Amino acid sequence: MRPKAFGLVAALVAAVLVPAAAMSQAKKGDAGGVTEAARKSGMAEAPAIAQSLGLNCQVTDARLVGKQEDKKAKTSTSFYEVACQQGMGFVIQAPSGGQASAFTCIEANTVQAGQEKAGLPCILPANSDPKAVLTPMLQKAGVQCVPENTRGIGQSKTQTFMEVACQGGTGYVVIGSAPFDPTKPIQAQNCLNFDDGEGNIKCLIGDKAKRLQIIDAYAQAAANGCVVMDRRFIGTAKDNANYYEASCQDGKGYVYKVTGAGKLESALECAKAVHVLGGCQLTDARQAQNEQAGLYSRLAKNAGSTCEVDKYALFPVRGNEEVVELLCKDGKSVLGMFPATGKGQVLDCGRALVAGYKCGLGGKIDYASLTADLRKFDQKTCEVSNSRLAAKTAKGTTLVEVACADGYKGYMIEYQTTPSVNAVAATGCAFMAGCQLPGNKS
Repeated sequence: MRPKAFGLVAALVAAVLVPAAAMSQAKKGDAGGVTEAARKSGMAEAPAIAQSLGLNCQVTDARLVGKQEDKKAKTSTSFYEVACQQGMGFVIQAPSGGQASAFTCIEANTVQAGQEKAGLPCILPANSDPKAVLTPMLQKAGVQCVPENTRGIGQSKTQTFMEVACQGGTGYVVIGSAPFDPTKPIQAQNCLNFDDGEGNIKCLIGDKAKRLQIIDAYAQAAANGCVVMDRRFIGTAKDNANYYEASCQDGKGYVYKVTGAGKLESALECAKAVHVLGGCQLTDARQAQNEQAGLYSRLAKNAGSTCEVDKYALFPVRGNEEVVELLCKDGKSVLGMFPATGKGQVLDCGRALVAGYKCGLGGKIDYASLTADLRKFDQKTCEVSNSRLAAKTAKGTTLVEVACADGYKGYMIEYQTTPSVNAVAATGCAFMAGCQLPGNKS
């Protein structure tokens, strides 16, 4: 659930560490503006340096910020700001006789620890709002975010890390290439993944409590009557969906699944979320589970079953029907299919295959219904001991292969599934291909 650990990024390069001498030289005579001389030098020198770095930047404007002389080493370092025809601008640090490096304007505009303002902010007109470049990139990364604020975190040898705070309270760690290339894919990982981590990547714009407030909006969208009392971020899945838990003032709790684009996809009561990402932690999940087990016992009884439910596991919802495996207190497993209204049905796990489900809670599987289905076709010697879902036919029926307890070859039972499960034919495995269960193969 959690994103990849970045422990290998042992030391992220600080966004821009500009020597004071260079800054003092840059400020002489320009009062924070861009002088004609600075732009002339920048346009004459910076494009070639940007090209040598492999920056995806067609330079449209540039300025020489200043130079730092190291008399002892007999070297100098030049600093440039460049604006690009498309994408974000950069600050370039170019030592004489050494390897140049480039930092995005977001990194350059970041105020470092112990400073009152950014050491070398971008001031070219085309670089006035570098965060605007991130909006379409975030959309391509699968998240919905209108950036309100940004911060440079640092760079590794191959990656650039930035923090983005979005309208609505969410935040992301954006991971791109180094040097940063807006045409290359980026990752956007929820800041909540990093709030409690021990790595060197943190979100510092806003705080965890503010980011968790988004859960209130999801509770409201779910319209389940939950007045949120406490909030917890569970994690991010591989499909970029985020999972949140809320405890409610009425004692209930929910797990919300939210797409990367910020849309509420599902809301599960804690009683039904026991097998989802470790279940709920903010509510009394055990009590909720016991209450839910009692409800399923009543629904099963109403459907004609004697199952007293001990445990249960939910299958993905199909339409308005809730499908759940029930482990009964007598050790058997059955399948409950309960519509939102009306009477449901309970199938033993042998017949559950016909409906497209396979039991997995470890309870004893009763094959009595499959044995009874064989009796309809005068197959009186076979007591079914195993089964598997074999195939769907061209006419829409379902084939279930069964094995017999006596060791003789079993059968392929054909079922129609609508409007109800009904066996329509049975053919011995001795007379047809496709049987695979032990004892049934030719």
